[in-house]
Amino acid sequence: MKRGLVVDKSAVIRMIAGRILGMLRFQSEEVDGQAKALEICERLMPNVILVDGTRPSAQTLDFLRTVRNMPGGKEARIIYCAMENDEMAIGRALRAGADDVLFKPFDRRSMQEKFEDIGLLS
Repeated sequence: MKRGLVVDKSAVIRMIAGRILGMLRFQSEEVDGQAKALEICERLMPNVILVDGTRPSAQTLDFLRTVRNMPGGKEARIIYCAMENDEMAIGRALRAGADDVLFKPFDRRSMQEKFEDIGLLS
């Protein structure tokens, strides 16, 4: 079974994303912080990581770079979840290692389409 990781400060977003991942046949883990997320990635790299982009910061960019440099990090698909179309923040996230962007609020259909676009549902 494929694995998904949701990294978001919002408990509601984590719950919704976790449920959608389950519907898409992913085993999911949801955490509220990047330190916990890195521990999970060290243990067993997920196939997909949804990263909270509502507060783009140097920490988020460092997290993206760190994951990419971990064993298996280059194969993981990282989706930057943004609230608005801030081209500068999105560009920084993509350069730091995100594969794509998914805008909040998302639903099953938008997440499924994004996963299909980046080859996660095959």
